[in-house]
Amino acid sequence: MTADHTRALWVLAPGHAAVRETALPRPADTDVVVRTRYSAISRGTESLVFAGRVPDAERQRMRAPFQEGEFPGPVKYGYCNVGEVEAGPAHLVGQTVFCLYPHQERYVVPASAVQVVPPTVPAARAVLAANMETALNGVWDAQVQPGDRVAVIGAGVVGSLLAWITGRIPGTAVCLVDINPARAEVATAMGVSFALPDAAPTECDVVIHASGAPDGLRLALSLAGFEASIVEMSWFGTKDVTLPLGGAFHARRLRITSSQVGQVAASHRARWDYRRRMQAALSLLADPALDRLCSSESSFEESASALQALATGECDALCHRIRY
Repeated sequence: MTADHTRALWVLAPGHAAVRETALPRPADTDVVVRTRYSAISRGTESLVFAGRVPDAERQRMRAPFQEGEFPGPVKYGYCNVGEVEAGPAHLVGQTVFCLYPHQERYVVPASAVQVVPPTVPAARAVLAANMETALNGVWDAQVQPGDRVAVIGAGVVGSLLAWITGRIPGTAVCLVDINPARAEVATAMGVSFALPDAAPTECDVVIHASGAPDGLRLALSLAGFEASIVEMSWFGTKDVTLPLGGAFHARRLRITSSQVGQVAASHRARWDYRRRMQAALSLLADPALDRLCSSESSFEESASALQALATGECDALCHRIRY
């Protein structure tokens, strides 16, 4: 590989990914050159991209910060990248940084696009930063208060992080709900209780849905107490969702609110920008218990097959980490 070329993971067409050589631009004085150490596949969003299920109307909003190509493909997509700065401003050279960059061995971005990973956070765990940022924003949108009874539906990475954060708010009783009984081990690691859907707690003050399945959102309606809030974290792509918005929904005066990381939550927007939110997310990753969420790993050479396995359900990992 020459100095002006590197390799990246591309979705060439729906259902087909491959590692391909790609050009590396000449860095400007204000850029950094980063050599990737780890990246992670965002199971929900990247599975939709791999399957070609990004709706036409959402293609612009769904663009990753450093995406190349267009949906449905060829497209280079991803946003969980941790690497070491090889060249750039002196104060950044040698630093471990996080960047919302796709799966690529080396890359050039403006220095302002990277965030230094705190020394308390190992590089391998820092790949969770984008997921933690999403979870943090979701907790702000949910406005969970001390003492609240909270159900988090969906024990994926974002759901588990939502449970971990809300479980540290004084007095909260947090239950992580999932159809997979093996996720009970994840709930224990996150310090919260676990339930299968049939045994999930009712009369909750806040229900956060992060399963990505319509049945999960329907379950959320049944778990919410009078005038409770339901926060929808899932994004369904081209899938339609039907909900039982009959008597119970109105009689209980329930509220369904969307949460999406593309905007800072309204409760914090006046004082927080994206950079401050990401730095907070990185700092929250200091807890070694969060290593439980990185449940599988492969080499960069195996990244195309790993993406396919996650998208098709052959691999049931929470966060799949790629090492370089």
